Amino acid sequence: MLYKFKSQATQDVVMLEANARQLLEIMGKSGGASGIITVEQIPAALAALEAAVRNEGANKHNHDSLAVEGHAEEAERQHIGLHQRAAPIIHMLKDSQADGKDVIWGAK
Repeated sequence: MLYKFKSQATQDVVMLEANARQLLEIMGKSGGASGIITVEQIPAALAALEAAVRNEGANKHNHDSLAVEGHAEEAERQHIGLHQRAAPIIHMLKDSQADGKDVIWGAK
C-alpha cells in the first residue's frame, strides 16, 4: 500500500506504507490510514523528524568506526537512510508552515 501526503503549499509526496508509518510515528502521529498535521503541529513534527535524522547520523558514525574491511561501506551505499526518506516530508512541512497550510495524508 502507498501513502500520499498532500499540502496546498507543495507537490504531493508518495511513499510506501512502512516508510510513511515510520515517519508518522516519529512525528507523534498514529500512522492510521488518513490524518492531518495542522499548521500548529508542524513545528513539533519538524523537530522530531530532524532529531531522528541527527540521531541516525550519530549512530551511523559510531557504527562506521566498527566497520571491517569496507563491508559496511558497501552496505551503506545500498541502504536508504532515514535522512533520505524524511527529506521530502521535511521540505513539505517547512513549505506548508511558511504558507500556513496543513499537511494531510491518506492510504491509497
